[in-house]
Amino acid sequence: MNKRKLSFWEIWNMSFGFLGIQFGFALQGGFMSRIFQTLGAEIHDIPIMWIAAPLTGLLVQPVIGYLSDRTWNPRWGRRRPYFLIGAIFSSIALFFVPHSPALWVAAGFLWILDASINISMEPFRALVADKLPESQRSYGFVIQTLIIGIGTWIASNLPWMVSQLGVSDSAANGVVPMSVKVAFAIGAFVFLISILYTVFTTTEYPPEDMEEFKREKEKKNQFIPDILNNIGSMPLTMKKLGLVQFFSWFAFFTMWSLTNPALTEHVFKTPAPVEANYNMDSEESVNEFQIANTAFQKSSNEVGKYMGVYGLSSMAFALILAFYTSKKRINRKLVHLFSLVLGGVGFISMYFIPSPSWLILSFTLIGFSWGSILSMPYAMLSSSVDPKKMGVIMGIFNMFIVIPQVIAALGGINYTYKLIGEETINAMIVAGISLIIAGFCNLLITNRDAITYNPKEI
Repeated sequence: MNKRKLSFWEIWNMSFGFLGIQFGFALQGGFMSRIFQTLGAEIHDIPIMWIAAPLTGLLVQPVIGYLSDRTWNPRWGRRRPYFLIGAIFSSIALFFVPHSPALWVAAGFLWILDASINISMEPFRALVADKLPESQRSYGFVIQTLIIGIGTWIASNLPWMVSQLGVSDSAANGVVPMSVKVAFAIGAFVFLISILYTVFTTTEYPPEDMEEFKREKEKKNQFIPDILNNIGSMPLTMKKLGLVQFFSWFAFFTMWSLTNPALTEHVFKTPAPVEANYNMDSEESVNEFQIANTAFQKSSNEVGKYMGVYGLSSMAFALILAFYTSKKRINRKLVHLFSLVLGGVGFISMYFIPSPSWLILSFTLIGFSWGSILSMPYAMLSSSVDPKKMGVIMGIFNMFIVIPQVIAALGGINYTYKLIGEETINAMIVAGISLIIAGFCNLLITNRDAITYNPKEI
């Protein structure tokens, strides 16, 4: 099928739903560990409490990819029904998660939230490949990254913004502050509205051969064999990209799960108070606990605000690439390599910075790698696989995202950072080393079509 080139605004409209997805993703990534700590979780228990997120992705994304490849409705298209279903459940989970009365409830909501985000997110990746000609693939994924950067910055700053408007950061022991509850409610609203915008402003191409499509649908359901067959026959380029993704997402899972305790301890010097260390029968000790807890909550807001910087720098990265790729070709491999190395330096720098203000530099560098992670691997992959299987291939590719997160959650983070020392900040050094390794793994990629767009000779 010869696909026409789309304008900036057409690509913007089809990608706008990612704003809401990133609101959910950034609130989850930036503040779930804080919620867990507020509800009494020990630092070494936090990664395992995150395991719901990657496990859900491992199960959900190939399934959704497979189903969306086999879906077609003249009104709703192929991918859009999944955007909408995921948005509804994500918004419900986002609203209720900060109201969790106990750790197990918060962990359960995280499971629901991540499953729902995955239902919406995976088809968005496939939609870019569905809608755009190959010459616009890099440009399309970069526009998605631009929108993701906007969402990351705003959502990461929401609790701080709400606090500045006078909403309280203080709360009773074991209760999430109202500033976080309001921020998550706003996130739920934005998630749903932005997905609805894309659903109603974007059309999709029908299957190229409708008769063949119908015959495939009428065949006996071969879901599991088809998934396993696609895993077994994945292209060599996909396997090499999978290695890059493994080390990249190990690093970012480490950031999402342990940045808040690492930075509140090492940089802000306001660790979460442990109730067992206070005599809660003494009014004086209760007051000391409340003072320490309020300091922790305020510094957690600051951590979230600084984390928002990586959204801004990924947005700047995307803007530069958007202007460039709209006119010229890029070497995706080298762009990704250097971006990941810069992000690794950003993580390692957190150990050495003399004051919190230097976190702006750390997260700026991390943002360059984040912007690249969200665009370059998908652009390389989409240029080297069968377009008819784009949904299921994108879903399987995301296994390389969730497997390292499962390993990290099951003890990988705790084990590796404690090889350096007991302080939680050492987890950021591990994240940095992992991201630098990911960068140099790009040197394994040799497929010319994956590395840069090559016009097909006629």
